[in-house]
Amino acid sequence: MVFIRACFRQKTPYTPIWMMRQAGRYLSEYKEIRSQAKNFLDLCSRVDLATQITLQPIDILDVDAAILFSDILVIPYEMGLDLEFIHGFGPRFNHIINNEESLKSLKTGIQHKLGYVYDTISCVRKNLSNDKALIGFSGAPWTLATYMIEGHGTKNYYKSKKMLYTNPILLDRLLEILSNEIKQYLSLQIQAGVNAIMLFDSWANALEESQYLAFGWKYLRDIASYIKHEYPNIPIIIFPRGVGAYLEKLYGDFDVLGIDWQISMQEAKHKVGNRFVLQGNLEPARLYDYDSMRQGVEVILNAMRNRGHIFNLGHGMIEDLPRDNAIALVRLVRELSSQFC
Repeated sequence: MVFIRACFRQKTPYTPIWMMRQAGRYLSEYKEIRSQAKNFLDLCSRVDLATQITLQPIDILDVDAAILFSDILVIPYEMGLDLEFIHGFGPRFNHIINNEESLKSLKTGIQHKLGYVYDTISCVRKNLSNDKALIGFSGAPWTLATYMIEGHGTKNYYKSKKMLYTNPILLDRLLEILSNEIKQYLSLQIQAGVNAIMLFDSWANALEESQYLAFGWKYLRDIASYIKHEYPNIPIIIFPRGVGAYLEKLYGDFDVLGIDWQISMQEAKHKVGNRFVLQGNLEPARLYDYDSMRQGVEVILNAMRNRGHIFNLGHGMIEDLPRDNAIALVRLVRELSSQFC
């Protein structure tokens, strides 16, 4: 698999490419399958539907890796927090973690309640070409904790930050519980057939550097060390969004570091050195215009010449991006990168 070889910095005939949120609303095929489910949670738990959605970007875009179709919030949901997805608003928990009692109410050892995820992985892997990788994933402890404390997505994270500064012991305990659940969840994903795993810390940029290193990155390192010890041949990708200002301070036992679009790949390469393969980081909105997209691709590929690199967006696909440009992006990256790989 070209993707897996690139994760381990092995020589590849071109720079492999996949896209965050590559299975989504910009594809009419996704919307058609989505309409068959009662709600989003039902969609994630329906093995037949989740399998089809996972495979769609392989069939339509010809990317080098599929990523499991699921949601990061299935972990807190199965831990006992009632979850609903509201149209036009997003996910909302009807109960939150805000004191010792609510923390104690969480169920642990929930990895076996997520059988629908592992069944989807097995089904996808059976139907996926041997030269295409399958990526499993989880939300990072800090990002999951913010949803569990706030109850929904937020722009200010007031409740999460208040807990950090007024009751850091409680926050640490929540993060530790989540880390242990994630370790087992990812382990069972690997046993079910994923070829790589990815940890999304989407709200890493909510904290200042010192606090993120203490309450976010610390737990990512712990999870990565555990997985790498248990499954040394499985590449680990970590995506801490919005931490470009201190990339040089990120160390850990993982293989690939995802870079968002808010920092250039040239600067990211300088900060990271040769510690990790880098993944990223085209600004998704460039896909609205082919010439802008091509210009962005050329800048990134030239910056990453002769260095370990996986092409991706600097964040996820936007729901109204032109699918033809997404298809063209894959072909363009292969064509241009093959000239100097």
